[in-house]
Amino acid sequence: MNTETKSSTATPEPPFMALRVVSKTAVANDIWCFELRHPQGLPLPVFTAGAHLTVALPSGVRRNYSLCSNPSDHAMYQIAVKRDAQGRGGSISMVDEVQAGDLLSVSAPRNNFELHPRAHKFLFIAGGIGITPILSMMRHLKAQGQAQFNLIYCTRDAANTAFLTELSGPEFAGRVQVHHDHGDPAKALDLWPVFESPGDAQVYCCGPRGLMEAVADMSGHWPFGSIHFESFGVDASVNAANTAFTVRLAKSGITVPVTPEQSILEALRAGGLRVSSSCESGTCGSCRTGLLAGDVEHRDMVLSEDEKADQIMVCVSRARSGELVLDL
Repeated sequence: MNTETKSSTATPEPPFMALRVVSKTAVANDIWCFELRHPQGLPLPVFTAGAHLTVALPSGVRRNYSLCSNPSDHAMYQIAVKRDAQGRGGSISMVDEVQAGDLLSVSAPRNNFELHPRAHKFLFIAGGIGITPILSMMRHLKAQGQAQFNLIYCTRDAANTAFLTELSGPEFAGRVQVHHDHGDPAKALDLWPVFESPGDAQVYCCGPRGLMEAVADMSGHWPFGSIHFESFGVDASVNAANTAFTVRLAKSGITVPVTPEQSILEALRAGGLRVSSSCESGTCGSCRTGLLAGDVEHRDMVLSEDEKADQIMVCVSRARSGELVLDL
């Protein structure tokens, strides 16, 4: 497999800071862009294109959001959030409860989706809200002026296409192809012509799991390490089928209940247990945990088939039923 996944080395949780929401703007149907600044106008911690941060939401949960702003702007962060009525409630809390003027507790940025530092050609493929980290990458590359890049952006229709005005404007003229499927799978963009002949570009794909799996299937013959993925987690249709289960921690004997609305990672946190994590979308490998027993529904993009026998990504994967026993 030629896809790149990040090291499973544990990364410490970054520090949090209070930032002011200075604006909240609709950028598509049910998609809102939040601009965050320091209350005293101080510069914000620097970040690189593709980075994300963690936001402590009014509902009490934490969610990760990719930065879509230009990394050269140290005065503000921009994130875009799609309100998902079928999700686990984080996006609903962010969109419905957070308003301009509010203070949010936000982590320092970290990056599991870095641009290749020596590449001179990039192909970006985005689906839906997956445009957010890619927009930051495009803004960065445009400002640098040293690399070729193009974007293929797949959405339902114009009304559901985030940042369409900017992407259609002169800054990115000739670099952007937007495809609308109007909710009909038969009208989905055929990406095979893009991947049939291996190219010399670094490919960055972000969006729904179906899009990422299609890109992975069609790019297996491309050079190793040339295809990079960032996920926005499990599709809502899969989340809707979640059931409750328990995890037993072998080293301590503690049993932790996991509700349908929680990930294993969130349930462990709620019980005061610390597990290293970063992306929380099953793509970086930071939360890789030993699996001793149980029937797992693996939802990550990291583990090989062999590794799935005794490892689990606790940020997204779940038990099919009953109990999982973890090496914790």
